[in-house]
Amino acid sequence: QVTETRTGPLGCSNYDNLDSVSSVLVQSPENKIQLQGLQVILPEYLQEHFVQAALSYIACNSEGEFICRDNDCWCHCGPKFPECNCPYMDIQAMEENLLRISETWNAYNSEFEESDEFKLFMKRLPMNYFLNTSTVMHLWTMDSNFQRRYEQLENSMKQLFLKAQKTVHKLFGLSKRCHKQPLIRMPRQRSSSYWLNRIQSFLYCNENGLLGSFSEETHTCTCPNDQVACHAFLPCTVGDGSACLSCAPDNRTRCGSCNTGYMLSQGLCKPEVAESTEHYIGFETDLQDLEMKYLLQKTDRRIEVHAIFISNDMRLNSWFDPSWRKRMLLTLKSNKYKSSLVHMMLGLSLQICLTKNSTLEPVLAVYVNPFGGSHSESWFMPVNENNFPDWERTKLDLPLQCYNWTLTLGNKWKTFFETVHIYLRSRIKSNGPNGNESIYYEPLEFIDPSRNLGYMKINNIQVFGYSMHFDPEAIRDLILQLDYPYTQGSQDSALLQLLEIRDRVNKLSPPGQRRLDLFSCLLRHRLKLSTSEVVRIQSALQAFNAKLPNTVDYDTTKLCS
Repeated sequence: QVTETRTGPLGCSNYDNLDSVSSVLVQSPENKIQLQGLQVILPEYLQEHFVQAALSYIACNSEGEFICRDNDCWCHCGPKFPECNCPYMDIQAMEENLLRISETWNAYNSEFEESDEFKLFMKRLPMNYFLNTSTVMHLWTMDSNFQRRYEQLENSMKQLFLKAQKTVHKLFGLSKRCHKQPLIRMPRQRSSSYWLNRIQSFLYCNENGLLGSFSEETHTCTCPNDQVACHAFLPCTVGDGSACLSCAPDNRTRCGSCNTGYMLSQGLCKPEVAESTEHYIGFETDLQDLEMKYLLQKTDRRIEVHAIFISNDMRLNSWFDPSWRKRMLLTLKSNKYKSSLVHMMLGLSLQICLTKNSTLEPVLAVYVNPFGGSHSESWFMPVNENNFPDWERTKLDLPLQCYNWTLTLGNKWKTFFETVHIYLRSRIKSNGPNGNESIYYEPLEFIDPSRNLGYMKINNIQVFGYSMHFDPEAIRDLILQLDYPYTQGSQDSALLQLLEIRDRVNKLSPPGQRRLDLFSCLLRHRLKLSTSEVVRIQSALQAFNAKLPNTVDYDTTKLCS
């Protein structure tokens, strides 16, 4: 039995009170019809027609024929009633319900923005630098009260959204055979990213009584009224690299200080570039490559560096027996005579003479000491190895067998030098068994001493290159600023300058898999620093270099003790 809804036939009797009797038919909004009563007592041949007529009367208001097929029921509308399948009243009620849900949704969001927790969070946000979404999110997670209030909002929204989904589902069911579809507006879900942007908009697009929308990508505001600007002045961005270390206290839109490796320029942080090293140490000459090559070929005295010749084994312009190795050196004694100069070697030239019909062949080994110190702090010159230049021999028009031996380094292989060590030994040149090739024999001490292989003499030795400005006191002043900076930022400036000097000095290392640490030799012998001081300076430069943007440090081979 069901409660009467005052629709449909009641049977064959009259009733005074319709609300107290049992109904024959009842209609639900979803057209689920339950029948009980009169049709049971009708003859079998009338039951089907009765049910059909009753359903059409109740479900279709006699505006069409009620049909059920494939678990679905609908009204086959008559020609006068084309919209008989569309329950407008029920649909309108659902639409109004959905509208009320949207209004509640907006009310919840407004209550969240007006809550004490939201206002207190906004009040605590720092205003002295720009806050990106990541920074705002970090501050959000640090505020437990604000987090709890947001979780409360989320829970309320989830329940409201489920309710809206059910209402929309019913709307679709009621209107699936309507010619005109109902107006469905689901409330937009607002994630944490929406609120992060909303907070930025309150901070940076909330001027002149208008609230705009902030774009972090373009750092601009979209204002509701184009005639009135809603955007405020954006503070500077604080962060790593080219971002500011802090904003200027008198103007928050400009940088006040910069990160390591950057310098402040007109309110912006730009990559710091070392000043010219010419004040401390020179590297270049005014000679062009072609001009330098011509002067080297002519062994022009204008590019000769006058050095002191020293040897205990021989004397210049004197014949000697070359059976044993001879050692000689050319040195400048810069610390004693030329403390304000460093020297660059571009080439080396020797004039070697042999007695007539001599079978001896000179063999030269050259070691270069860049800035002084002991012989062990010299590097071996890899003549004719890894594309390094080879000796060039030129026969001289003299009665004796005299040759000019020239080693041309030029700009490509030029290097610092303080002392050049030259070792001369000899080997015996003989024809091979076929007569077309030369064979060399050594050492000479195993040859019969009674055999006279000839004598040798060196007429002159010249080092070609140029001298450059060097100010040890200015470099000591830079080093002093590592511990006692003159002004804010002068320590970084000094480190950057020393780093530039270090790299340019080490770049003039001889060819090899790793560069030589020539810079430590400069500190050790030209600035007279102790080993511990050199290690401390190198460690400070390495740590500073690691902080600089887009820099790659390199390993060096130790040369000086």
